[in-house]
Amino acid sequence: MSTLSLSDFTEQVIECEEDYEGRVIATLLKSINNQPNQPSILYIHGFNDYFFQAHVANAFHEQNYNFYALDLRKYGRSLLSHQHPNYCRSVTEYYEEIDKSLQIIKEEYDTEITLLGHSTGGLINSLYLNEGQNRNLVDKLILNSPFFQFNMKPWQRAVILPLTGLISAISPYASQKKPFSHLYGTSISKQKKGEWDFNTDWKPLNGFPAYLKWVHAIYTGQKRLHKNSDIHKPILVLHSDKSSQNTTWDDEILKTDMVLNVEHMKYYGKELGPKVDLVEIPHAIHDIFLSTKEVRELAFEEVFNWLDAKGS
Repeated sequence: MSTLSLSDFTEQVIECEEDYEGRVIATLLKSINNQPNQPSILYIHGFNDYFFQAHVANAFHEQNYNFYALDLRKYGRSLLSHQHPNYCRSVTEYYEEIDKSLQIIKEEYDTEITLLGHSTGGLINSLYLNEGQNRNLVDKLILNSPFFQFNMKPWQRAVILPLTGLISAISPYASQKKPFSHLYGTSISKQKKGEWDFNTDWKPLNGFPAYLKWVHAIYTGQKRLHKNSDIHKPILVLHSDKSSQNTTWDDEILKTDMVLNVEHMKYYGKELGPKVDLVEIPHAIHDIFLSTKEVRELAFEEVFNWLDAKGS
């Protein structure tokens, strides 16, 4: 089987219902190496992100999995000129393209489907498996550093996050212009200190503005998940062994999660349902599959051992 690059994916545009900004699309990417009678992976990216990780698809193909990836509305290939990047007013907005993607995969290859989500994609997938219309089409869930809690001090979460709802109700596009340190982008970009090429129009190193309406949508989604999650499918939660909050460059950034708190992943991950396995990946960064070669190979080994144990 040939090694994939991004040019080896076909793109299916998914037309969605118009929203408060107008036309909405999502983009389902399909590997040309997909084959009948193989289980499928559907990958969903995080915030300030899109699918560019062809090496992840290659890893799954080597283990005889089909691979699909979804660029959600207002992200990456799905971002239209009239839209605010990465914006939403409710996490449930994304359910439409997930519904349609799962249906497309089932119609193409009527085999089992594992949802794979990174960071915000992990939160969205977890909520979807509690609430989504086509959640019964999903057999397993894999989460790569899921965004279960804002990485703030408790008093900040108690005071600041509720205020985002009040402010954004008055000003729907109020935002924090540069919400992220450039250090995480620096750590993964091949043009800086990392290994990976990606489109900085779709994944800027400093991040897109964090619209307060989006922040409030994530916050309310997290609260809903914390209170009500009852997923009865096998779940694998991957996380680093350590978080960091560097404000200047340090090589520690290359071996820690500097975006989220891994303790939140462990605490809330085990509450998703009765069939959760938590696996720590030493020296992993936030997107575990973008960690150094040795670390990501360990992560893939853990994923495939888990899938084998769960019957795939």
